[in-house]
Amino acid sequence: MTIAILVMLGIGATCGIILSVASKVFYVYEDPRIGQVEYFLAGANCGGCGFAGCSAAAVAIVEGKAKPGVCVAADTEAAVNIAGVMGVEPGTAEPIKSLNPCSGGDRAEDKFIYNGAMTCAAMTALYGGKRVCSIGCLGIGDCIRSCQFDAIHMGPQGFPVIDEFKCVGCGACAAACPKDLLSVKTMSQRLLVFNQEDHALAPCQQTCPAEIDIPKYIRLIKEGDYEGAVNTIRERNPLLLSCGRVCPHPCENYCRREIEDEAVSINQLKRFVADYEMNSGKRYPIACAPDTGKRVAVIGGGPAGVSCAYFLRRLGHHPTIYEAMPKLGGITRYGIPEYRLPDKVLDWEIEGILNLGIDVHYNTSIGRDFTIQSLRDEGYEAIFMGIGAWKDYKLGIKGEDLKGVSQGISFLSSVASSPDKKVPIGKRAAVVGGGNSAIDCVRTLLRLGCEEVYIVYRRTRKEMPANAVEIEAAEHEGVKFQFLAAPTQVIDDGQGNVKGLEYLQMELGEPDASGRRRPVPIEGSETVLDVDMVISAISQQPDIGFMEGEPEKENIAITRWNTFDNDPETLQCSVPYLFTGGDVATGPSLVVDAIGGGRRAARAIHQYITGEEVKGTPKSLRKRHIPESLFETVPGVVKSPRTPMPELPVAERIDSMIEVDQVITEAEAKHESSRCLNCCRICYNPDTIDQKGQNAA
Repeated sequence: MTIAILVMLGIGATCGIILSVASKVFYVYEDPRIGQVEYFLAGANCGGCGFAGCSAAAVAIVEGKAKPGVCVAADTEAAVNIAGVMGVEPGTAEPIKSLNPCSGGDRAEDKFIYNGAMTCAAMTALYGGKRVCSIGCLGIGDCIRSCQFDAIHMGPQGFPVIDEFKCVGCGACAAACPKDLLSVKTMSQRLLVFNQEDHALAPCQQTCPAEIDIPKYIRLIKEGDYEGAVNTIRERNPLLLSCGRVCPHPCENYCRREIEDEAVSINQLKRFVADYEMNSGKRYPIACAPDTGKRVAVIGGGPAGVSCAYFLRRLGHHPTIYEAMPKLGGITRYGIPEYRLPDKVLDWEIEGILNLGIDVHYNTSIGRDFTIQSLRDEGYEAIFMGIGAWKDYKLGIKGEDLKGVSQGISFLSSVASSPDKKVPIGKRAAVVGGGNSAIDCVRTLLRLGCEEVYIVYRRTRKEMPANAVEIEAAEHEGVKFQFLAAPTQVIDDGQGNVKGLEYLQMELGEPDASGRRRPVPIEGSETVLDVDMVISAISQQPDIGFMEGEPEKENIAITRWNTFDNDPETLQCSVPYLFTGGDVATGPSLVVDAIGGGRRAARAIHQYITGEEVKGTPKSLRKRHIPESLFETVPGVVKSPRTPMPELPVAERIDSMIEVDQVITEAEAKHESSRCLNCCRICYNPDTIDQKGQNAA
């Protein structure tokens, strides 16, 4: 018995020694992070991530073959925790969703009859598929069969519809689509999509400087999903309340309905849904990516700066706005009168943006309180320059320094900054210019009590660049127009005050570089307009006097128009960390142009501070249209009345800064949204007629 015990002990000891040696010889190291990462995965072993279970996915994450958000069954918090284990930026840890931009389906025309294998892949091999649209969905459903999560199905109109609640972003549908239509993107990636030649885009969306998905938000209004409509607009434009009031809606010029009827009132619908949220008593939530810790300085709190800061914050970065004025808004607050855009509306809109976590330094001017270099010294990784164009051009004529002569933006800004919205004015005033600022000046003068107001413009009404509706409103309010008149001098009353404005009568010659007929003076036609106040509102340029104090001024390229030279696709300046947008990048332009520029710059800044290559959009469609999407005729359109803009009568508005244009009713919004043809690149919905002969679109 004793011998047996000793033998067993000997065998045990020998085995222990052998195993000990083997553990050293055959040792396989396992990174401890694998277990930590796997702990935060869902444990579903569903394979939706593309790996054979959660253990394999954890190994792939640690080896850098997969991102922290690869688990399709886990939430954002899990992805953030995994990012922490890996020591990478959590900004990459966003869930992804599949997107289908094509809404052609059964309404898309075919160029041939197909009787082959019923798969999209097989059909594509035959001349790219049967659809006339060069990029259109083929509608057979390879993507549907590839989805393991029942998150995509064939909709009633013959194109795949994605259920965002079920979609886990595995990408199987995108891989199965032979037309490369489907894609999987994070929220951040969706925010930074720009128009491309090969996208499924309606002409109106191609035209919009902010690139809003116009057909989608109008369709959502028609369906009563107002929150969805607001979110669709906010994916491209954070200032929808402001744009709904001041945008000249160039998109409507390319509305297909206008070819046969009147354009859909796109801007009124935007205003309706924006006001609906503001008046609902609550704010719709705005999602932001996880914090990255990256700091960006935004110089200027106008439309471009606020837009850039908004998108940077939604991308997870930390923007800080430096604003020279007491409040944000820039030209929308200090250059657009309250009767067009009330302060309380702008305040509400900007408050919602700042609530995302954006810091602001008010009454802080570049060149006086800080420099570009001092911001770099404070640790900002990138700087956005959005100071606008606040320096008025002068007329360059004798008497321009007389008392009673001022410039357009300076005048409007002084009114906006006045507590009671009043400033000293004359009894009879002439405003020189034909743009929106000139119209804003004359209509403001009337509201301040000026007895007689003139627009003096060197071309005709047809050539005026101001919005047609603004010109008509000024006319209704009593503004007088002196066309084909070029000022030659401001007349002195002998005591340094304005006594009159002398102008030379003009006639139109050949078109100039702008396409408008050049005004030619008629000799001996000098005429004096009896006024005691003159405002020059002919244009503005950026004030870049602060550049004299910049250490890097020699490296920062400035154009002859005093704008910051930049790459128009990325808005990156001549020094890599400096980006620009709005009027200081383009010269005076539309508010919606500045908003689009802010988003474009945010995309490039995001690339720069995250270490990506700063590059523009491939096959960019910026300021261009897709030729095949532009029609000469639109069959199937039945004329229906466009909803008129509701406005206060002249008698009720002329003595105050009360808002003139009013919002349409919900019933009117439903009618107007029903006029939309829901266009895509080529497809659209023809109107239908009910039994009573009424338009039932």
